[in-house]
Formats: sequence, structure tokens, C-alpha cells
Amino acid sequence: MGGLIQDGRIDDARELFRQMPEKDVVARTNLLCGYCQCGRVREARELFDDMPKRNVVAWTSMLSGYCQNAMVDLARKLFEVMPEKNEVSWTAMLTGYTQCGRIDEAFELFKRMPNKSLVACNAMIMGLAQNGRFLEAQKLFSRMDEKDDASWAGMITAYAQSGMVDRARRLFEETDERSPSIWGAMIKAYGRNGFEVEAINLFREMVEVGNRANHSIFVSILSVSAGLAILDLGRQIHAAILKSQMDMDVIIASALITMYIKCGNLDKAQQVFYRADRRDIVMWNSMITGHAQHGLGEEALQIYNEMCVSGILPDDVTLVGVLSACSYTGKVREGWQLFESMRDKYMIEPKMEHYACIVDMFSRAGCLEKAMELIKEMPFEADPIVWGALLGGCRTYSNIEIAEIAARKLMQIEPMNAGPYVLLSNMFAAKGRWEDVEELRKVMKERNVQKMPGCSWIEVDKRVYIFAGGDGENQRPEYAMIVGLLEKLNGMLREAGYYPDRRFVLHDVDDEQKEHSLGYHSEKMAVAFGILRVPPGIPIRVMKNLRVCMDCHSAIKLISRITKREIILRDANRFHHFKDGACSCRDYWEFGLEC
Repeated sequence: MGGLIQDGRIDDARELFRQMPEKDVVARTNLLCGYCQCGRVREARELFDDMPKRNVVAWTSMLSGYCQNAMVDLARKLFEVMPEKNEVSWTAMLTGYTQCGRIDEAFELFKRMPNKSLVACNAMIMGLAQNGRFLEAQKLFSRMDEKDDASWAGMITAYAQSGMVDRARRLFEETDERSPSIWGAMIKAYGRNGFEVEAINLFREMVEVGNRANHSIFVSILSVSAGLAILDLGRQIHAAILKSQMDMDVIIASALITMYIKCGNLDKAQQVFYRADRRDIVMWNSMITGHAQHGLGEEALQIYNEMCVSGILPDDVTLVGVLSACSYTGKVREGWQLFESMRDKYMIEPKMEHYACIVDMFSRAGCLEKAMELIKEMPFEADPIVWGALLGGCRTYSNIEIAEIAARKLMQIEPMNAGPYVLLSNMFAAKGRWEDVEELRKVMKERNVQKMPGCSWIEVDKRVYIFAGGDGENQRPEYAMIVGLLEKLNGMLREAGYYPDRRFVLHDVDDEQKEHSLGYHSEKMAVAFGILRVPPGIPIRVMKNLRVCMDCHSAIKLISRITKREIILRDANRFHHFKDGACSCRDYWEFGLEC
């Protein structure tokens, strides 16, 4: 019966239990745990209530089941009437509170514990860490007579959660023998605080000194690989996962799918997905949203239909992916029908993300008044994503009246974000409204709003090359080759009908300077480097921290046709698959800060 429960075959386990001639407390407790693991808490409680005899293990299993399913109030009621409590019971209740963020109640319970075991202390430290209360965690850690790996890992996590990465590293260095949990805590600390390179270096150091990665470390380092879009590292980790025989784990499979999607390798993501023995909602969601982000809306909708046929009900994340796919494919009627039926059909209350998808969908279709109407009717204040979606549509359809409303709302919500200032200024300039351009520049200067510098990177032969663009690249050894290729390509582009789009360069420089600036944007330099160094037949994968500008987008489309190369560019908003002179985004322009 235990094997069936472990495989998630709870109904088969129940049938086997029903056929058992004698049902002792162990068998009943095993089935009870199985019900709880599957979220079937009501059936678990019925089984618990029907038990002729209940020991402390049965009571604690029911208590843990409530906590696992975020029913901590019911867990507490059960806890208070337990005839006997052991260390596991106390710790289960304590962990239930910390996992729900109810840290004060956890602390109150911790103080009441007759014997504060090492396990309970560790649970309390981790709970405080996860809720950003590092001072209390530090105090408890320093008072502990005995510490194990979990204690050190918990305290490293506490510092990391509060952004104190240096202190976390110092504590890491104090450990004599480092178990996978300690290595994992420090790798995760780096990854979650924006120190991705340090996370990768530490992972490599861990492997070099003979330590093997565990489940948690694999998930963390896959997340880092996805964030930086370093495909080669992701492949190496995948190979290590296969060697460790963890590839069938649902969480790891989901992390692998996300990594491949964010690295622009959808084929590999699909392989991992379809080879999985079990596919949970997280894996389906990764595939749906991943295809939508790549501009493959039809494929995303097809995967959604497959999911529905398989019997898995969508959640709110699924519907964000499906609505995005409707937006990308121009299925306005279908998207609106799905949005309208969310409450009645799926019992899901629309959130900000769902409204943002519909505003984006209307904006893409040029229905800007409808989008504005929906924003006014929303049950909450629109966030920057919603206003940004509307502003992107205004730019595409040159609607400066609604653009002003959207941009000024964004300036109120995010006064230090240069994006709306620059975009509105460019729209004013295109209409010849120079006084308004000067006024916006004045506001930017007064508020000290600065545009984030753009950079692009490409991975070639297991090394990442970063390009900032402009004349600053002339110290690079490959600079002469890159410039030579760009000049050659510019000539071929002009022959193919391309001419630099100078509308979105600063308007206080002459045309020659504008063209020079456009010609050396970081993504163009990275693409040129890729053409020089990536063998023919292999896609060129470029990543960018900002959104690709309109001029680069037009140029790279033509470059893909001229050079007969597939170019995959991931910018701050989405993926662009350039092939044979076309792009998967269908040339729709989303709001975002360019270059």
C-alpha cells in the first residue's frame, strides 16, 4: 500500500486497504497520510474519526495533514485536544504556523514547548528566516548549545532573506564540514539576491571538492541558469540530474522545463515535459506560459487543450498563460469569453494579472478605448503592468491622447522609471511637440531619473560575452571583426530596403550621430559576434536586459534572412524568434525601456 501511495495512486491504495482482512492502526495511518498528501483532507479526517484505536502517530499524522494543506486553525484545535503530544507533534504544529507566515503564534507555541529539541529550534530558526526576522533568528541561534547542519543552513537563509549576503557568506566560511544543505543554503542565498555569477562559482566549487548536489541545489542552480539564460550550464546540470536519477522528480522536471524555455530552447523543454511520468499543474503552466512568451500562442492554446483533456483543472496561473496566448494570437473574442467565464466555470476570481492580459489583448488589437474602459471598471487600482500594456498599444497605434494618461499614471506610480518619460517624449517629438519634449526632459532632470544602461550577452564555447554597445566596446579584442561584419551587413540591409529608424534616438543630435548610435546597439553587436562564432545551423541565442528597440528589431529580422541564420533574442519583455525575415512576436510593440 505504501508503494501505491508513494506513486500517487491513492484510489488503488484505498481499494487495497478495503480488501485487507485486518486493518490495524499502521495501515489506517498510512492511508490517512496518503489522503493528506493528495489534498483529500476531508477523507483523511473521516478515516481518522472512524479509527477504533488512535496512537500518537495517528494524531500527529492528522495534525501534519492539516498543516500541509494550510489548515492551521483546524490543526491547532486538534493539537489542543491531543491526549498525548510528542516532539514530532509540537514541531509539526510549529512548522505549520511558520509556513503560513504566522510567526508570532509559532513563537508563542515554541515558548510553551516542554523540551525545545534541536529539530524544533531549527524549525523556529527557518521560520524566522523565511519571514525576514533575522535578529530573532540570530538570538536563538547564538543561544543554542547544540547545532547541526540544519541550524547553520537556517541561519545562512535568515541573513540571505534580509539581503545580508556578506554575513551569510561569513557564516558559511565558519562551518567546518559542509553538507549539501549548507552548500545549498549559500547557493540559494546568492541566487535570490542577484549574485548569479557567485552562485554558479560556488556550485562549481562544491562539485570540485567532491560534493554531490541534492534536490534543493539542483532546483536553485537551474533557476540561476534560467535567469542568466546560460544554456550550456543548464545542459551540464541536466546531465548531472540524469546521472543522479532525479530527472523524473516533478519539481526538478518543472525547473528543467523553465530553464530550457528561458534559454530559448523550446524543443528540449518539450522533450522533458513529454518524457515525464507524471505532469502536475506547475509543469503544464510552464509549458503554456513558456510558449506564450515565445510568441507561439497557437501552440500554447493547443497545450492548454491537451491539459484539459488529461483531466487537470486550470488554476489562476494557467489562465494568465492562456489569456496571454489569446492576446498574442489576436483571439480577442475567445480571450474575452474566457475572462468572463473565470468565476462561473473555474471558480477563479480575476486578479490583476488577468486584467493586465485583457488590457494587453485589447491594446494589441487597437481597441484602446475598450482597454481604458476596463481599467476604469477594475475592482482595484491598475498597476504598472496594466498601464504599460496600454501605453504599448498607444505607441503602436499612435494614440497620443491615451498615451499621455497612461504615461503620467506610470510616472506617478514609478517616478524613477525612465521608460514612460522616454516613450512619451519620443511620441511628442514624432508629433513635433518640442515644448512638451523639453518639459519632460526638465522633469526627468529635476527628479534625477536616469535611463538604465542597456547590455546584451551571448554564450559561446562555454563562455559568456557581454556587450554594452557604443564606442565603449573598442577595447574588446573582437571589436574590429564585429564592426567589420556590421558595416558589411549594413550595406546588405540597405540593399534589402532597410533604413535606420531614427525616430527613437535622442532628438538633439544630428542624423549621422543617430545612425552611428543605432548601428552599435548592444544586441546588434552580440548578434554579429554570434554570426562570427556560432557554427552555421545552430541558433544564435542573445539575451538583453532591456527591451529590444524598434530599429534593432527591424534590422535583425532582415539579418536572419540575409545570413540564413535563426536568431533567438530574449529581451526584458519576451522572446523574439527571428527566422527567414520574420519574428514570432508579429512585430507588436510592448511597452518597455529600450536599448
